[in-house]
Amino acid sequence: MSGVWVFKNGVVRLVENSDCHGANGLRKVLVHLPSNEVITSYAVLERKLYSLGWERYYDEPELLQYHKKSTVHLISLPKDFNRFKSMHMFDIVVKNRNEFEVRDM
Repeated sequence: MSGVWVFKNGVVRLVENSDCHGANGLRKVLVHLPSNEVITSYAVLERKLYSLGWERYYDEPELLQYHKKSTVHLISLPKDFNRFKSMHMFDIVVKNRNEFEVRDM
């Protein structure tokens, strides 16, 4: 169980995280900052990652994995884009500073 503790009207409660929605109920999206483009598919994301020097690994059939030669970083994503959650988005943001951002939609 994970989520955010919310204090409202003198009551504290845990609001659980669900897929790509934040505590405020808004959907999270991954945005490529230089183009201001919302990432809507793995094909779009892969083009952006390739342009940043990431390479695709094909070792794990259940995952999409990308590695950058100049680093020890590995990005692992579920094969199905519908299972692409905010934790995956933040992983991409951390490993590609100033290139991506997670926003509420």
